[in-house]
Amino acid sequence: MHKSTQGMKTFFIIWLGQLGSMIGSGLIGFALAVWIFEQTGQATPFALTGLFAILPRVILSPVAGALSDRWNRKKIMLISDSLSGVITFATAIFLLSGRMEVWTVYLISFLGSIFAAFQQPAYSASIVMLVPKDQLSRANSMVQMGSAIESILTPLLAGILVTSVGMKAIILIDVVTYLFAILTLVIVKIPQPERKDFDPDDKHAIIKDVIFGWEYLAERKGLLGLLFYFAVVNFTANLSSAMIGPLVLSFGTATQFGTAQTVAGVGMLAGSLLMSIWGGPKKNLIGAVIGFIALASVGFCVAGWQPSLIFVSAGLFILMFFIPFSTGPSSAIFAKKVAPEVQGRVFATRNMISLSMMPLAYILSGVLADQAFNPWLVEGGALADTFIGRWIGVGSGRGIGLMMICSGFVLMAASAAAYLNPRVRQIETEIPDVLLESPPDPSKEELPQEGELPDLPGSSIPREPVE
Repeated sequence: MHKSTQGMKTFFIIWLGQLGSMIGSGLIGFALAVWIFEQTGQATPFALTGLFAILPRVILSPVAGALSDRWNRKKIMLISDSLSGVITFATAIFLLSGRMEVWTVYLISFLGSIFAAFQQPAYSASIVMLVPKDQLSRANSMVQMGSAIESILTPLLAGILVTSVGMKAIILIDVVTYLFAILTLVIVKIPQPERKDFDPDDKHAIIKDVIFGWEYLAERKGLLGLLFYFAVVNFTANLSSAMIGPLVLSFGTATQFGTAQTVAGVGMLAGSLLMSIWGGPKKNLIGAVIGFIALASVGFCVAGWQPSLIFVSAGLFILMFFIPFSTGPSSAIFAKKVAPEVQGRVFATRNMISLSMMPLAYILSGVLADQAFNPWLVEGGALADTFIGRWIGVGSGRGIGLMMICSGFVLMAASAAAYLNPRVRQIETEIPDVLLESPPDPSKEELPQEGELPDLPGSSIPREPVE
């Protein structure tokens, strides 16, 4: 079998295992959401859970990326998946014994995020070692499609399981999916890039690696500018996305909220499937990245326009449909412009910058909705008698609708500014490609070198974990 075909086959096996793991995690996450609502009846714990789930990824990404370049990436993934499985067992014990508390949910989210922080750069950097250059957009679209499948199946399946067979079935499914993910990693071979600048005697090597990721991007101003654009996109999008639940519940039911979530998942799945079939543009990737984000931002405007399930669902569908058309080319750009042997470090710094504003978005979203936007659009509010009030309506949740619309316009403006930046717009011509046309042969996996992760004591296999 041609090594390019073998590489895609290996990638598909890993992708399938990670998809199963994501579905299992989504089920247990749904169960925890039900539990925390029953215990508190408040929205604040949800925001705090999201905050704890993102902070470790922002803080630890550079260190995790440095380690993914120094150590065997397959082992890092196995260790992360295995430790995530331990968290699942602990969650099961707490839930079934009745000892779960709110702070325990925060801790579970925090620890799970730590393991994800180490898994993501190792997983992303492994893709480029398996997939041919002309298939990178398709492979990264499949990663996006996995998220879409999880977002569709989890609300539907979890809702049925919670009401019919209870928590035990969800926990069992989660355990099985983690074991499946680990098995898929055990049976495949992932080639390692040659690390030319690795000095095992340098005690400050990790710190240097963390700094290296930033310096590498700083020397390539187009990539750095693109990441700052992503930071603005993530902040603006999450500022409003965190309020989708309160928006729907201001005029509808929890069932309608679930319906809107499912429609959003269908949108992402549809976009991911089309992107996987198409394979993405072969030229002007940066135009596709920015252009499709601008198109996705229209979804926020539609979702916030009217207090209607149809409008919200249609807006979320538009938003999520166009996201895969942007993320695929974006990942392909970084894979082509960043040398394989340093991708772990650079990709981790990329994640840290692009995700850096998300914690602030979680903190501010509720405050802005409760203290500013909602009061503006109630009867007698500052904007109630203006054209804005007459356009989108006045009453419960209309302020959040205005937040959605503002987010859409801000994203359009940010997209225009990014494309007008010559360093970003000319990123494909100014920065040379570093990726070979064909990836290394997966059948020639290198033996572990000094500095790589050792096998865990008492285990017959190495342990190791995307975004």
